[in-house]
Amino acid sequence: MATAPLPTRHDEAWRYSAVEALAQSGVPDWQALAVGAGETVSDSLIVSDAAPILRRRVEVAAGGHYALFAVNAAGALGRVELEVTLGEGARFTLGAVMLGGGDSVREIVTRVTHAAPGGTSEQVVRAVHWGQGAGNFLGTVAVARGAQKTDAAQSFKGLLLERGAAAHAVPQLEIYADDVKCAHGATVGQLDDAAAFYLAARGIGPDAARRLLVEAFIGDAFGDLPDDAARETLTGAALAALPGAPR
Repeated sequence: MATAPLPTRHDEAWRYSAVEALAQSGVPDWQALAVGAGETVSDSLIVSDAAPILRRRVEVAAGGHYALFAVNAAGALGRVELEVTLGEGARFTLGAVMLGGGDSVREIVTRVTHAAPGGTSEQVVRAVHWGQGAGNFLGTVAVARGAQKTDAAQSFKGLLLERGAAAHAVPQLEIYADDVKCAHGATVGQLDDAAAFYLAARGIGPDAARRLLVEAFIGDAFGDLPDDAARETLTGAALAALPGAPR
């Protein structure tokens, strides 16, 4: 596999990354994907130790739709990096979950360019971390001049299971059109004590309760995935990464 030059933290897109983990694995080159006019392409994937970094550039032609649903739970550094350019009336959907403990770093890095009018993008990212694990979401939405009627949304939520874990969100909007709707939201918190108490009062042990609460937390990342089997596979992979999960 071809590799790109190693980045440093001086690179904006790698500012919070564990770049030292790249010394052995390297950085793979970008994958290119073209979605034709009126075409729908939907991918679901699990970022694995064998290929912990995914970098994909996607061109979506007029009226096309590209959807990606992903679980990032691999290696010392697991990273999904996307650059998506939308044509007129095109659509992009992202539903991603990242999980990690120890001193691992998980990242979702996106740049979505609305290059023509009427495009829609929705990004839903959920992060669950424990130990000294960290999750980073760097999401940029760029609206070009003339790309009126753009509708773009980002939603990031981080769940920290232990002290010492961290989650970072850096949403950015670059808007050069005046008739658009762009929104982003980011929150980071801990497990709901009231919900945990409710489950404990009904005889559900701590590990099972945590699993149920995490499953509910990550569920909306895959809400737009129509394939039930794929949704179950992704959810199962995410829950299997939790501490105390059966192996």
